[in-house]
Formats: sequence, structure tokens, C-alpha cells
Amino acid sequence: MRYHSDPAERLNKKQIAKYATKFLKNNSIINLGIGIPSLCAQYITDPTILLHAENGVYGFNKFANEKNINPDYMDAGGNFLETNKNMVFFDSVESFNLIRGGHIDTTILGAFQVSKNGDIANWMIPKRGIGSIGGAMDLCANTKNVIVTMEHTTKLNEPKIVEKCEFPLTAVNCVNKIVTDVGVFEINYNSIILKECAPGWDVLSIQNITGVKVKCDKKIVFMDIDNV
Repeated sequence: MRYHSDPAERLNKKQIAKYATKFLKNNSIINLGIGIPSLCAQYITDPTILLHAENGVYGFNKFANEKNINPDYMDAGGNFLETNKNMVFFDSVESFNLIRGGHIDTTILGAFQVSKNGDIANWMIPKRGIGSIGGAMDLCANTKNVIVTMEHTTKLNEPKIVEKCEFPLTAVNCVNKIVTDVGVFEINYNSIILKECAPGWDVLSIQNITGVKVKCDKKIVFMDIDNV
């Protein structure tokens, strides 16, 4: 997608997801939210990274293709899973014990809004009047590292990174990193820090579509989307 004021093309959803996987550490347990986060699964190549789903699945690392779908093997987002010898199944009570016990290393979630102090709103848009907070609340509150993957603006080109979230909150002070279609940001000391720009983008262009003052890392680089 590209708006008339954009200096270059924005990344597509698959590119956002793929780029987010570069921030995952080996030997870690990852939970992926629905939407863009779920796309990350197809780009995780490290066999030591294992995925967890709130409905009670642990140890998968691939989604099933059309030829090997088993309707009994599904994650919380409705994605069919490819089985492997490391997979474990349990009830949702045990699954949330893992989450609330702090055993998930990283969660990747989508969001409607993220504030400069790391608050996240990702479960309801008031105008629509519907939504379900689901397991995101527990994941945000108890996971060691929270990464948000999302498009930088709404379809009306309104900022999703804001001074203060206007939508109902999922959790507060929890987001560590944001990967969007125009850049990579870290949240530190109530500040949004630009670390990487999408190809063809610059600081001013990104600032113009961000709802909060952006601070710049000392060594801003372009996102190397071809070598993740």
C-alpha cells in the first residue's frame, strides 16, 4: 500500500511478519496472535524456537498445508498445524498456567493502537461496539518480551502509534518493540525510538504519520527485508 504523501512503498503484511522473526531468540517459546503475527510462523526457520497457543498446544513450528490438514490440530487463531514429535497438547487451564507463570519468552501481537509508554489496545474499536479481549491480556501482562506487528496507520492514514490510547486498553506498559510497514521502533523510558526505516523512508516522513514525537537511534539503518 502507498498513500500519495508516502516517499516509497510500505511493506506488505508478509514482509512485516518475516522481519519480526529476526528479533526472536533461539531456544525460546513464542506465542503468536492472530492476523499479521500468525504469518510469522511460516518464516521461523530455527528448530529451537517453539510455538505456544492459548487453546493448549505447545511445540509446533509450522502451519499445515492443504494436503495434510487435520481439523483436530489447530491453534487459537484457527490455523491448522503441522504435527511433529515435540508437540504437546493440554487443556486451556494448563495453557494459561504457562502464560501466567511467565514461561512464554516472547509474544507477537497485533494492535489498533500503541502508546509511547507501551500501552496496547488491540481488542475493540468503540465505533464497532464488539470485541473480545481473549488471552492477549494475560500474554501482555506476563510475557517477558512483547512485540507488536501492525500497519503504521489506519486505512484513513491515521496514526496507530499515539501519545495515549483512545481505545479500550488490553494492558499497560508492556510493549517493548513495534514492527510496522515503515519502520522498527523500541519503547524505552516512555519514548518511541526509531531504530530502522523501511527502504525509501526517512525520519521526517515517518514522523509525519506518527501520533507522538519520535526519537531517533544514533545509528538508524534501513530494514534489510531481503536478508532476514
